Amino acid sequence: MVIHIDALNVAYMAVPKAACSSVKATLGALDPDNPISDPTAFSMDTLHDQFQTRRFRIHRWQGYDHCFRFTVVRDPLKRLLGVYTNRVVALRELFTARNFRRGLVDLPPDPDPDFFFQNLGAYIKGASTIKHHALPTSVFTGEDFGLYSKVYRTSDLADLAADLSEISGQDVTIPHVNSSGTPLRIDDLARKTRAAIAQRLAGEYAHLSAYFDNPFDQ
Repeated sequence: MVIHIDALNVAYMAVPKAACSSVKATLGALDPDNPISDPTAFSMDTLHDQFQTRRFRIHRWQGYDHCFRFTVVRDPLKRLLGVYTNRVVALRELFTARNFRRGLVDLPPDPDPDFFFQNLGAYIKGASTIKHHALPTSVFTGEDFGLYSKVYRTSDLADLAADLSEISGQDVTIPHVNSSGTPLRIDDLARKTRAAIAQRLAGEYAHLSAYFDNPFDQ
């Protein structure tokens, strides 16, 4: 689903765990047709029900050629580690995941990070929330960043705020919404876990090579 704010003539493709809650809240508050004008006043349920994150479809994106089209991307390693610290630890979503509640998955709902990442494929199959947040960035942005007016890194949110201020004529500040929780560092993980993550993220770092260096190549 393209997140389109008609009054601003902007179109946004959201990437899970790449500041998407913060950007959605900002756009929602800027939309004159939205009753909520304070970006910090959105509940997570309201925010993501109204602005759903969907996979990229070129035929849908082409319908917004007249807009300022943008996306926000995050370093793949930080994004993947955030899946664990936010969805598994902070929100404890595996305890409420359907297959886990029904006893259809033979996996602990509170894994330590090494077990989680070494068995990430099984967790992706067993819980839709993990699958959604761990899918590669390209699933949500498409392969060709040339289709965008601008691509921001999560470290560039101040630049996005400045651009939205110019577009909207308002003083825009992007709030920090839905933190990933206590940071997890790659050095905290076992060597086998780091190797599994490096293999999983190789293609994603290749796709995002214009924006991030692959730390596993160093």
